[in-house]
Amino acid sequence: MTNKPNVLVVMGSDSDFPIMSAALKLLEEFGVAATARVVSAHRTPERLRDVATAALADGVQVIIAGAGGAAHLPGMMASFCPLPVLGVPIPTKSLQGLDSLLSIVQMPRGVPVGTLAIGEAGAVNAALLAISILALHDEPLAKKLADFRAKQTAAVPMLPGSPMLGEDEANPKKQ
Repeated sequence: MTNKPNVLVVMGSDSDFPIMSAALKLLEEFGVAATARVVSAHRTPERLRDVATAALADGVQVIIAGAGGAAHLPGMMASFCPLPVLGVPIPTKSLQGLDSLLSIVQMPRGVPVGTLAIGEAGAVNAALLAISILALHDEPLAKKLADFRAKQTAAVPMLPGSPMLGEDEANPKKQ
């Protein structure tokens, strides 16, 4: 890992960390340098602006932004920064994250935010998508991603109750 983060993971509240930590854990497993910050679009707008505008100069290549409720954080990060922003809707007590999802996915034309699933699945998929973006220009990372996908394939049995696929079946290029 380098000193500068390739991925910036921001969340609207410290209470979002249990979900967003799934993204950080996966990025770490892949050896992708990442840093996490709490940045509220509503309570710390100046911090949001400062973090977003500094991201590119800080070496960040992808931003993962998790937010709940009105969920303005991903869109605001995208409005201040030209980097790809991947939004993760955080589940809420009142609407189980549907409010977060709709808020993030309905960005106005010209301010794109890639929106993932609600909750931990979205955080993990955001990390995988960030890894895929970085792997476009990083062959060792692309190899790690290909190996990860092959292991996922090998973990799925052909038939219910049957053994898992062998390595040769999961990677047909070796046959």
